Amino acid sequence: MAHTPTAGDTRIGISGWRYAPWRGRFYPPKLPQRSELAFAARQLATIELNGSFYSLQRPESYQRWHDETPDDFVFAVKGPRYLTHMLRLKDVRVPLANFLASGVFALGPKLGPMLWQFPPQMAFEPERFDAFFQLLPRNTQAAAALAREHDSRMAGRTLLPEGPRRRLRHAVEIRHESFCSPDFIALLRRHRIALVVADTARRWPLLEDLTADFVYLRLHGDKELYASGYDDAALSDWARRIDAWRHGTQVTDARTASPRAAPRRARRDVYCYFDNDVKVHAPCDAAALAAKLGVARCLK
Repeated sequence: MAHTPTAGDTRIGISGWRYAPWRGRFYPPKLPQRSELAFAARQLATIELNGSFYSLQRPESYQRWHDETPDDFVFAVKGPRYLTHMLRLKDVRVPLANFLASGVFALGPKLGPMLWQFPPQMAFEPERFDAFFQLLPRNTQAAAALAREHDSRMAGRTLLPEGPRRRLRHAVEIRHESFCSPDFIALLRRHRIALVVADTARRWPLLEDLTADFVYLRLHGDKELYASGYDDAALSDWARRIDAWRHGTQVTDARTASPRAAPRRARRDVYCYFDNDVKVHAPCDAAALAAKLGVARCLK
């Protein structure tokens, strides 16, 4: 299942990197904590930034993460829970501007998709989600314009996009059964936003509708949420699915909410993150899946 020039960019990584149980197991003994990102980024091609979900980070943090990773590395950035869990998408224009101004664009070309995760209690409301999707910027120029609307709390801690215009991608992770709807899939396709393929040990919906020019996966554990690893058979099945998606096709056994198939594409980029970190499965599973797909890396 080798990576071919006709396939989309395929990146397999982990959700976060700073976990105490990983020290001495994934990370070499006595590796300084400040060196953990640099080590992880040489083993894997992408990492999901989680800190941005809990609070606004600072430009100097994003700049440091940029500087500590290889030139071809990519970060996914998790959008603030303040918008998704607390405000529940109501009156979020200025909070979104604050996030966009907080320094995320210091990542430069290493900025990959932005992830928006919604709580299990939040149901699908078409008008509310349509309004939010319209607000999300699709390139750095639009992001800079919106970021300038930040409020006074951001004084002295902002950084706006600079340089050539680059596109921005967005993905959403849902956790309520009401999203298992053809109307929601149609809305995502209209806005070209990816639906996260989320494996959550059957706790929340797992959908594989293709809704954008890329696919975003979060593998939280197939038997025990955040804890269980993936055996060779499970990894081989995910490799089969990813290989179809990166070549622009759909698997015949796809779990979908819409009867309408996505248009076939020449290729789709794929971003996959293991979030089964409790027992140190995530980095090992990510490396194994990358090897199956022919995209393993280990930079010295």
